[in-house]
Amino acid sequence: MYKSAIAIAAAGALALGVTACGSSTSGSGSGSGSGSASSGGSKGGSLPTVKLMVGGIDKQIYLPYQLAQNLGFYKKYGVKVELSTESNGGVGAEDAMASGSVDMAGAWYIHTIDFQAKGKDVIDIVQLSGAPGEREMCGNGSGVHSAADFKGKTLGVTDLGSGTDELTQFLAAQKGVKHSDYHTLAVGAGSTAVAAIQRKSAQCVMTTQPTVGALESKKLGYSALDLATTAGATKALGGAWPAAGVLANASWVKSHEGATQSVVDALVATMHWISTHSAADIANALPPEFTSNPTITKAQYIAGLTTDKGQFLPDGIMPAGGPKTVYAMEKQLGVNVGKVTIGGTFTNTYAMKANKLEGTKVTTTPAGATG
Repeated sequence: MYKSAIAIAAAGALALGVTACGSSTSGSGSGSGSGSASSGGSKGGSLPTVKLMVGGIDKQIYLPYQLAQNLGFYKKYGVKVELSTESNGGVGAEDAMASGSVDMAGAWYIHTIDFQAKGKDVIDIVQLSGAPGEREMCGNGSGVHSAADFKGKTLGVTDLGSGTDELTQFLAAQKGVKHSDYHTLAVGAGSTAVAAIQRKSAQCVMTTQPTVGALESKKLGYSALDLATTAGATKALGGAWPAAGVLANASWVKSHEGATQSVVDALVATMHWISTHSAADIANALPPEFTSNPTITKAQYIAGLTTDKGQFLPDGIMPAGGPKTVYAMEKQLGVNVGKVTIGGTFTNTYAMKANKLEGTKVTTTPAGATG
């Protein structure tokens, strides 16, 4: 629902041509190994393999998955992770996971509520961010400075029905602006989102880094609403809004406890690494085509990450109040949440064990059974 580079010349498309909580133009991440997911624990000295698809692996909001690979943390904690990423027009990461094409999805927490509303037991096993990482980028002269100004405007989202679409609707509703009061346009991200602002086919687009940096460096627009940091999301949405996490079918998790814990151990170690290193350190540890290409310089990538690094949680813990905020948004937007129990959409168990293993302090107040 929420919806590489073949040559160096295509590297710009890799870093920018992705959609929020949705597609990326790259066909796969820098995964390791091959084969299907195996049961938890190793056999004969081999590591269990987990297939994890990310909703745009080259986007800053989703950088922890690849960073963990580059730092060697998956292998360190006893699991071989095959990373892949969505492609434009392809199956979403969360849908690929739900169908069993991959074992886990690097996607937004909100999908667990949508799946459970449809009777599918999908859970979030580790939470990487407390904010969507998005910004409402508006063209110069658009006159938009808050959601109250959406009326009569054309607003770009990554895709119709995507997470950015729902966030836009929610922001508007909070200011009394009905969906019929504005027009929604699917603009993707990267070059297509930039073009929408440049050609004035949309007055604003909801997007993430590095698209934000591209719009700012070209002096085409400004950030009207900040959903990129936990503080910004709390102000705009009424509370922490957990976004990037790892989703899996509850039945798969139950039958692959060892592999699940290893993946969470690696990602919690990565989140702690992010919290104790600079944006430049992080950029240096990522694939160079993610951070420097014809459309964005490495300096711009680092500047954007420095600004929006606050979205990342240091301990992988689902923050208190976060699930409740997302649940309330879904309910307001008309999702039938009658079958959804908030406490059943996520677990902090694996992240708590991972922090204990690492000897790191849990600084995020954990969400309880009611979010």
